[in-house]
Amino acid sequence: MLTTSKELLLKAQQEGYAVGAFNVENMEMVQAVVAAAEELQSPVILQTTPSTVKYADLEYYYANVRTATEKATVPVVMHLDHGNSFELAMQAFRAGYTSIMIDGSHGTFEENIAVSKAVADACHPAGIPVEAELGKVGGKEDDLVGGEGNPYTDPEEARAFVEATNVDSLAVAIGTAHGVYKGTPKLDGDRLSESRKVVSIPLVLHGTSGVPDEAVLECIKRGICKVNYATDLRIAFSRGVTAVLTENPETFDPKKYNARGREEVKKYVMSKMKVCGSVGQA
Repeated sequence: MLTTSKELLLKAQQEGYAVGAFNVENMEMVQAVVAAAEELQSPVILQTTPSTVKYADLEYYYANVRTATEKATVPVVMHLDHGNSFELAMQAFRAGYTSIMIDGSHGTFEENIAVSKAVADACHPAGIPVEAELGKVGGKEDDLVGGEGNPYTDPEEARAFVEATNVDSLAVAIGTAHGVYKGTPKLDGDRLSESRKVVSIPLVLHGTSGVPDEAVLECIKRGICKVNYATDLRIAFSRGVTAVLTENPETFDPKKYNARGREEVKKYVMSKMKVCGSVGQA
């Protein structure tokens, strides 16, 4: 059931839970995420970043997800994560992606508005929702390093940004970071709550790998209804592969170690779906 993210996130917003959004890098990770969603009867979002689609291409990843969802009974979204240009957003749109993110947060406020509005204007006639980002999530996402200057989302700027762009969801920067944390992140919950008061569309939390589950739960209570996980899925897959090759260094069949990686990813995704509260919401 390949669908768009709009109704899924609006339902999550209304009922007080979040939908997990999981970055996938290969066929086994796609299989793992969809299998987890099926087992828990949870809606789910699968995502690819610019560096991921550069490794293969948009059509390869879309085909993987489309095939995995043909027998699925739960809603599945195929989302472009951190689209870094209008051109890439349009390529994903044409490839069949059912949700598009345009990340103009590394430009000026005015530049961010311009590119986000352009993508929303292009996608909305076809019913495809658009996510944007305001503020700079820290750490490293693909080739971009965040956190320069004041990285946090300003609630009043968020209100003006949403009104000017007509985007469908907004990623807010409240202290999370992409990649591996060196310590426990300190999230600005009050800033999130203030943003929720003045922004009516669904809010998104990026850089959640490594954030304690209790902190994620608090963010959901304060209005987050899409939670992104990426780095920890890569770690889980690599852990499974490494375990097989450590146990039997002579293993040469990729199916053997990839299957263990798939198993580890599925376990991780199921645990985060429970944190998000999306179990049984399909």
